[in-house]
Amino acid sequence: MRTKITLACTECKQRNYNTTKEKKNHPERMEIKKYCRFCRTHTLHKETK
Repeated sequence: MRTKITLACTECKQRNYNTTKEKKNHPERMEIKKYCRFCRTHTLHKETK
């Protein structure tokens, strides 16, 4: 079952993206490098609650 997660920028702490992930395959918190429109650059985004 896929669960909804929110990704937040590690630089400015803004919550920018909503996505889903498979908990069985990836039990740890997700980290992706994505574009942050507030920082205007590509930064690391981490999964939040």
